[in-house]
Amino acid sequence: MMVRNKVKTNDIHIINLAKLVSGPNAILYKEEDLLAYDCDGFTIERHLPRAVVFPKNTEEVSEIVKYCAANNLPFLARGAGTGLSGGAIPLNNEVIISLVRMKRLLEVDLENRRAVVEPGFVNLKLTNSISDKGYYYAPDPSSQYACTIGGNVAENAGGAHCLKYGVTTNHILGLEVVLPNGEIIEIGGNGIPDTPGYDLLGLLTGSEGTLGIVTKITVRILKNPEAKQTVLAYFDKIEDGSQAVSDIISSGIVPAALEMMDKTAIEGVEAAAFPVGHPKDIEAVLLIEVDGIAAGIDGQIELILDVCRKYNVREVKAARDEAERGRWWANRKTGFGAMGAISPDYLVQDGVIPRSRLPEVLTRINKISEESGLRIANIFHAGDGNLHPLVLFDSRIPGETEKAIQAGSACLKVCADVGGSITGEHGVGIEKKEEMRFVFKDEEIKAQTDIRDVFNPDYLLNAGKLFPTPGRCAEVKREMASKR
Repeated sequence: MMVRNKVKTNDIHIINLAKLVSGPNAILYKEEDLLAYDCDGFTIERHLPRAVVFPKNTEEVSEIVKYCAANNLPFLARGAGTGLSGGAIPLNNEVIISLVRMKRLLEVDLENRRAVVEPGFVNLKLTNSISDKGYYYAPDPSSQYACTIGGNVAENAGGAHCLKYGVTTNHILGLEVVLPNGEIIEIGGNGIPDTPGYDLLGLLTGSEGTLGIVTKITVRILKNPEAKQTVLAYFDKIEDGSQAVSDIISSGIVPAALEMMDKTAIEGVEAAAFPVGHPKDIEAVLLIEVDGIAAGIDGQIELILDVCRKYNVREVKAARDEAERGRWWANRKTGFGAMGAISPDYLVQDGVIPRSRLPEVLTRINKISEESGLRIANIFHAGDGNLHPLVLFDSRIPGETEKAIQAGSACLKVCADVGGSITGEHGVGIEKKEEMRFVFKDEEIKAQTDIRDVFNPDYLLNAGKLFPTPGRCAEVKREMASKR
């Protein structure tokens, strides 16, 4: 028997929303319960939602959206809340539609190498569910043990192995989506390449929850590589490590992953949960992984070792076994959270640059650190130029939070100045929406907001995200209306 929720409140909208979701505890509306939803992984800004509802299926999502649309209630979707750019923060007292109860693995089709999941299905759980059959899901954000595939679609999440295998959009075959008016549509799903018409899959993936709410996802799964090997290299100068990155790629090798951490980042990961004994005085460490046909792996490793030695590597070594490889990766993937071991607060940035400009960009980031008086740790997917400057600060000191935000923005400006971008995988959200002007002209931003208006004409779905503060009168009016 369906259990419909009864609530004790004077808010008629909460009473009516409670009737639309089944199961016990399917709606939260008391302030003490809502505090857990006032931010996501971007904790600098916090806002309480009006309520949080937990639908169990697409039909309940649709009914909730229809109710919100009919009653001019702002709303947004939320997954695990691991996003780092504020995309799930309820700026406008939104009704949060939490998708965590929609967490089933619906289908695995090994013959066609695809799987179908609900949006609340945890990223790493997919690989764990199919690994015994010899398959895996390639996108691997550092938060993959907690983040959901629905959230990955919203942000077009990347990960350490996106150098070779691409980001989320390269692995999405189909989506079921609830539009902002409550209509349910299906896009793709059969895996046929180059289907006629507009690339709506590409448009929806990475739209940061501003065009619709994804309720079902068909993903591409891959056969496990025949072999893989991982190398760790220590450099006394970060410039040498940076040059080694460029030479490894230019040699014709496309590693599965090519990661780099600087001295401050190394200090953090060694002080946190998975230390591996990195030298304390080292300026840079490279973590390099190659995979593929077994017959070619040893040759690639030898070439990588030769390149590292060419650039004054202090020590370079290959993982002796899977256990050691696992320890190295656990150390790297705790990189962001590890900053809490050496700083009360930190701000994660996410920029992209041409690989050839890496030494120059790191020098400029160090200058920003000196000028701001704040330490900046650098952890990045060096192979594809995706940088993560982490600005360390103490919010208890007056003015330091603002100083950290300014330093983070300055790092993104450097990325844009050298021909890069302001985000590679974390999204724009509220954190970087003004910095969109670093890479887009006003008319280019308008072209994108015009597309948003086709899907989201009343601007009730996740308003105030992704694009700079509106300049057009009509947009200002819509934004004000959405906050009522």
